Amino acid sequence: MWQKVAKFKGAEYFRKALYVKYLVVFTVVCLVQWNQLNSPLCPNYKVLSSAPKNSFQLFPSCTCSCLSLNRSLHVDSPPMVPGQSFSYVHGASSVSLLGQTVGQSLQAAADRWPHREALVFVQDGVRKTFSQFQEDVDQAAAGLLALGLKRGDRLGVWGPNTYHWILFQFATAKAGIILVSINPAYQLKELEFTLGKVQCKAVVCPTQFKTQRFCDMLRQICPEMDTAESGVFRSSRLPDLRMVIVTDSRQTGTVHVEDVMQAGSRQHHQELQDLQTKLSFDDPINIQFTSGTTGNPKGATLSHHNIVNNAYFVGLRLGFNWKVTCVPVPLYHCIGSVIGGMCMALHGITLVFPSAGYDSRANLEAIQNERCNFLYGTPTMYIDMLGQPDLHNYDLSSVESGFTGGSLCPPEVMRKLKTDMNVNDMIVSYGTTENSPAAFVGFPRDNEELKTETVGCILNHAEAKVVDVSSGEVVPLGDPGELLIRAYSVMLEYWDDPDKTSEAIAKDRWYRTGDIASLDRFGYCRIVGRIKDMIIRGGENIYPAEIEKFLHTHPNVQEAQVIGVRDERLGEQVCACIRLKEGLDCSREEIRDFCKGQMVIPDGYPTGLKSF
Repeated sequence: MWQKVAKFKGAEYFRKALYVKYLVVFTVVCLVQWNQLNSPLCPNYKVLSSAPKNSFQLFPSCTCSCLSLNRSLHVDSPPMVPGQSFSYVHGASSVSLLGQTVGQSLQAAADRWPHREALVFVQDGVRKTFSQFQEDVDQAAAGLLALGLKRGDRLGVWGPNTYHWILFQFATAKAGIILVSINPAYQLKELEFTLGKVQCKAVVCPTQFKTQRFCDMLRQICPEMDTAESGVFRSSRLPDLRMVIVTDSRQTGTVHVEDVMQAGSRQHHQELQDLQTKLSFDDPINIQFTSGTTGNPKGATLSHHNIVNNAYFVGLRLGFNWKVTCVPVPLYHCIGSVIGGMCMALHGITLVFPSAGYDSRANLEAIQNERCNFLYGTPTMYIDMLGQPDLHNYDLSSVESGFTGGSLCPPEVMRKLKTDMNVNDMIVSYGTTENSPAAFVGFPRDNEELKTETVGCILNHAEAKVVDVSSGEVVPLGDPGELLIRAYSVMLEYWDDPDKTSEAIAKDRWYRTGDIASLDRFGYCRIVGRIKDMIIRGGENIYPAEIEKFLHTHPNVQEAQVIGVRDERLGEQVCACIRLKEGLDCSREEIRDFCKGQMVIPDGYPTGLKSF
């Protein structure tokens, strides 16, 4: 081709064309070398990452600044080329977002894997294939329509991890009814506020679980249940509530779950089928209540689009194909219902629920007996399993990988999971209920530093930036500031609370997490602490997460929580609350000595210590 060009344009043009050709080839070779050297997987990464922020190293001995501008970071696989020059990252992806509803997702899974096990509830002896689960979902959804619930109504599910929880999660979505996830630990005041805030029309719950007497509490709020005919009533305190659906024993004034399953006629099934063409993936489908530590709980309202795509891209990041996954996390939480339930529907994984309530021994038994190869859990759950005195008696050889979130997993815990529980790849994550929930997730191939020092890499199609808490300006790369997220996964709103919504989500759709974090050049995030948790001791900012991480390295410490306590002279003082490992002892002086010379903190820390 080049000779033809020369013949047509002359020798001078030919020389220029060859020059361009060789320049292109040289540039490609250089970028490949740079790509490899600047990867977190590269052995020279630590050397290269210490280079000035406005330059990059092509080889360890030469620098260049021609790529100092920010670029999109491709995250379909672990990023190899840094794209960041300031604290903003966009997770570019060649994989498209899904435009489908929760119901369509489950139907596709049932069509593709009809005979594969979808759900195992060990304690209750329930096992369902995808086709069996889909059939139950259709029956329950048609039954809800038969009972008078309609698209847009709210139905609360209040209880522990049982089959009926996840059944109504998918049945409500199929019928266009908005699921309200209610914390099973809620007491009367919290329950009444939650049901009233979202105008729940129905509640699904067991009669009781452990010390929680669900039906009795509902009767205290709604005494009209005692005289209800056919389980339908009108409450003076909760005027929108019409019925309570009980999942175990039959109770006066309630509807039993089996009656719901049998209520749908052919007409209701046809109505359900027709409804599928009318539902939009942008419709709200789940309300998750956040912590009410600074006031009443807020109802984060999530759409089909939010949770379908979050589960889809988390599953891709985790490398899901057919995994048998142990799920001890609660279903009322986003990790259980989205990273658990929705990943099941989108990636065909089998979910194993060891027990209705959290039980470390039940977890280990389920892993052994069901041959689970993937684990879900918070760091505290993993610490409890590692702390079982007879851990070595369980056959955990089937385990391959795990997923964790909720808080940072201490390095010592990460290492013990690998040596004691065969978890070779622990994948870290970060998110909030308002983000459906994940915003950052690690890659299975991440090195130990990335797994223990960060909360993972930005998720596909998500944006993040770190800003100065006071000015709102983007901070330099690597500096701490407030973490903001903008993505398809950001909630629609806090239900019926425009003021709180506008405080959390700006007009340009950036969601304020309230967390102090920093970003690196490869889109990985480090969480420093919460803005509200930050301790200001004599004018110095102290982040509890950093101290907790260090305390976990003490051989006698099982768990540590650091808080600020009022101090007349300094404003705040640091207090560490420590749970020691069973059978071990440790004094305050020993903890103080352990900390001295190890951390850049004020002298005298820690000032308070409790063992529990």
